[in-house]
Amino acid sequence: MAELVSPSGILPRIPDDLTLAQFVLDAEHVRRPIRKNGAWIVDDQSGRKIGLEELRARTYGLANALSIRYNIQEDDVVLIYSPNHIDYLVATWAAHKLGAAVSGANPLFTVDELVYQVSTVKAAVIITHPDSLKVALSSAHAAGVSADRIILFDVEDADTAQRLTLQALISQGLASAPNFIERKLAPGEGKTKVAFLNFSSGTTGRPKAVAIPHYSPIANVIQLATHHKVGKEYAEQRFKPGDVCCAVLPLYHIYGLVFNAHFAFFCGMTVVLTAKYDFLDFLKSIIRHHITHLMLVPPQLVLLCKHPAVKSYDFSHIRYVTSGAAPLSREVMEQLVRIFPNADLGQSYGLTETGPVISSWALDKRRDLSGGTGQLLPGIIARVEKPDGTLADFDEPGELIVKTQALALGYANNLEATKETFVNGWLRTGDEVTMNRKGEIVVLDRLKEMLKVRGFQVAPAELEGCILDHPDVTDTCVVGIQDEYSGELPLAFVTLRPEATKRVKDSPSAADEIKASIMKHVADNKIGYKKLAGGVEIIDVIPKNPSGKLLRRVLRDKAREMRTKPKAKL
Repeated sequence: MAELVSPSGILPRIPDDLTLAQFVLDAEHVRRPIRKNGAWIVDDQSGRKIGLEELRARTYGLANALSIRYNIQEDDVVLIYSPNHIDYLVATWAAHKLGAAVSGANPLFTVDELVYQVSTVKAAVIITHPDSLKVALSSAHAAGVSADRIILFDVEDADTAQRLTLQALISQGLASAPNFIERKLAPGEGKTKVAFLNFSSGTTGRPKAVAIPHYSPIANVIQLATHHKVGKEYAEQRFKPGDVCCAVLPLYHIYGLVFNAHFAFFCGMTVVLTAKYDFLDFLKSIIRHHITHLMLVPPQLVLLCKHPAVKSYDFSHIRYVTSGAAPLSREVMEQLVRIFPNADLGQSYGLTETGPVISSWALDKRRDLSGGTGQLLPGIIARVEKPDGTLADFDEPGELIVKTQALALGYANNLEATKETFVNGWLRTGDEVTMNRKGEIVVLDRLKEMLKVRGFQVAPAELEGCILDHPDVTDTCVVGIQDEYSGELPLAFVTLRPEATKRVKDSPSAADEIKASIMKHVADNKIGYKKLAGGVEIIDVIPKNPSGKLLRRVLRDKAREMRTKPKAKL
């Protein structure tokens, strides 16, 4: 198989002289439909609605205040450590107007995890939620960021009442004389000017800051619009003004940020923003806001298939459902057809490094129940390489290598990792796939040393470093085990120190106590989805090759054998 160019359309011009804020809030484009008047964002909980003019005003006011109070300027980084909030995107676009970049952090991060991100991106200010304030303060102190550079989205109680809020800054900015000149990009500069530092594990190791230029999400929005035939000239459209999209996925994740939010805005849709995901509340929200489009991840869709409460709802108004972040089986897709009888339905695929979407099912297939992840988006070129470096044939497995206009610049301040993954304008995805002549992709496995837990990336090396800090452990290897709900769960194989081994020999209960202690150690130091939900297994030696590299495949096979081996009868 030679390099395959997407057959799903020719891309129109992608502007390379606009910031993302300018593209979304102000720019016209040949693919952009005429938007109906009305709300751009609806807060799911309060019902508050914000339209275009208010978004523009709030963005300007915040940008002005950030300039006045903190002198935020070119190449600074605004870090947002918060669940979804109605002003999350206002904060993002305000930073862009000042020439600064944005880095979104998971609001459930522990202090150590947040310190790592704050230090890596050298955050100038931190915008957070009252629920996350305690961790934000501790992390800022550890990273050398002054406490007065922490801004709250809201004030919820007396303990936070004295803190500076985003609303106070917006009011200050709107009441003050202009203190900044909006950052304008020169022709071509959009391809190099960093808009986001989103974290990804890449192909191995600890999470790395992906340097995403403004051109990348703009390009991906236009790729998606072209693939789905969005525009004034098309009578039948999957996405059009008046549609309502749920934004239940977090905006710190590239999937939620680009597909759920910016692409929906481009199409003239209203985005219902959910701060805290609760499945039963989510079902009510779909009905309350008459949501028409669901962009979700596998755990949410599995729950839709299994939870008994779903039978009480009529979802006939939903017209589009897609799953991303991890593959779904054909069986689950077939169940979803019964739940959403009038919806176009299929899967999408991509990575943080690709803006994010690489593929989505073709427009001429109303439903794709094959278990595949769709067709290459317009403008994307791909090939599949076998382990020996030769090209795989059509429908033959190998690593997916792609070239896309939405490609990130690389990993910030990590030249070695960039060279391993970004090669002469191509990206090594680290995913084993097959691809047919139509550019349709089926993801088979991950070749990279990374797990996908509920759609989130989990680097085994990060967990291994944490486990090695446990006083009873001498060596460890973390692998993923399959789970219908989460996709994968981390399982740790460990070898013990001599004194711990002796305790196990002397007492039958010692092994269970040590395993529980290791699991608690990880749970206390890592975010919830990184806990060792797959368990801990004690073994005599961790298998390695002669150069010392962990033989994960050996232990993955061992874990699979352990799960399928019938238990002895008592």
